[in-house]
Amino acid sequence: MKEADIEDLFPFFLLICCLSIFVLCLVSCEKKRQGKLIITEQEFVLRQDTANTFTIDAKGKIKNVGDVDVKRVLVTGYCRSCTGLWGVGQWQASPDIDRMPQQTDTISFIPAGGEESFSFTEVADYLLVAGQKKPEMPEKLEVVIESFETVEE
Repeated sequence: MKEADIEDLFPFFLLICCLSIFVLCLVSCEKKRQGKLIITEQEFVLRQDTANTFTIDAKGKIKNVGDVDVKRVLVTGYCRSCTGLWGVGQWQASPDIDRMPQQTDTISFIPAGGEESFSFTEVADYLLVAGQKKPEMPEKLEVVIESFETVEE
């Protein structure tokens, strides 16, 4: 090729490069579809475990309000007002340790727009003081969606 031919093609190559960069930017900035979960119902139930102990169980529903299906939804509960110290006459929960299997629920699949139930036990525990009948429910109980995965199509 002659030098003049290359100079004539330069604007064409420049245009192709600019268009390629523009298309790459559009593709990389594309909003990814993702699942979005909300807790639509939650209920905490006081259950007498033994003659001297009570525990709080949780149940409810989670809805997928996102635009894709989700899987492996891990849900658990916390008592934010409970102490981490074990003692008589107070609600106890250990927020800093890994949850035991009974303290979580895993929902295997929720389709976009779908709703599924969950339940788990032992959000908090209470050891009665001698002569005490039944403890009051603690404050600051909450259900938390710990994690989930988006189903790839």
